[in-house]
Amino acid sequence: MEIGGGFFGTIISALVVGLIVGALGRLIVPGKQDMPIWLTIVIGIIAALLGTAIMASFTGSFWLILIVQVLLAAAGVYLVSMMRGRRRRQTPV
Repeated sequence: MEIGGGFFGTIISALVVGLIVGALGRLIVPGKQDMPIWLTIVIGIIAALLGTAIMASFTGSFWLILIVQVLLAAAGVYLVSMMRGRRRRQTPV
């Protein structure tokens, strides 16, 4: 059994990268985002996967891929915070 390798290593890596990319994306979006940390991690993981998939055919540069991942995470955080804010502003009938 490898330490840090295989399936569990991939899961832990995805969580760590998702946390970092999500946090960086959240820092870019101005204002307060009212969302839990787990949602930020999920957005970061999705952004990391999409950014890697999009940039894989263009470049192998770590920094360019990271920039695209963070920008996708920022867009995701912005969209989710807008949807959550709109839902909370609606008054019940």
